[in-house]
Amino acid sequence: MNKKRIFPGMTIVMVVSFLFLGFNSHSQEKWVAPLSADKIVNPLKGDVNAAANGQKLYKVLCVVCHGAKGKGDGVAGAGLTPKPTNLTSAEFQSQSDGAIFWKIQTGRAPMASYETSIPENKRWEIINYIRTLKK
Repeated sequence: MNKKRIFPGMTIVMVVSFLFLGFNSHSQEKWVAPLSADKIVNPLKGDVNAAANGQKLYKVLCVVCHGAKGKGDGVAGAGLTPKPTNLTSAEFQSQSDGAIFWKIQTGRAPMASYETSIPENKRWEIINYIRTLKK
């Protein structure tokens, strides 16, 4: 084979691949719940027992990606794109409980939908715990 023909072809493939991977990793749009989610009311808001139960669930279901303190630094999250959300950030915490509920229920790659695998009241317990993670 002629090296002069292969090299330019490989270069083009590599450049296009790097451009695609670079744009792809940064081009995921910000995850915003629909406005209707803000109307979803947390039936367990302020319930200390719900937050304690939520902490137990968080340790089993969420810690692997979001980390022990909710900073998005869990061991399984390291290889994900986009990275898991920092649940302690002001930006995240400024969302309504309904918006967070909607995200947990709906999911978005790489985060799974938990609509059928976590009962509704347990999702609210997790949200009550997440609210305790504020910076």
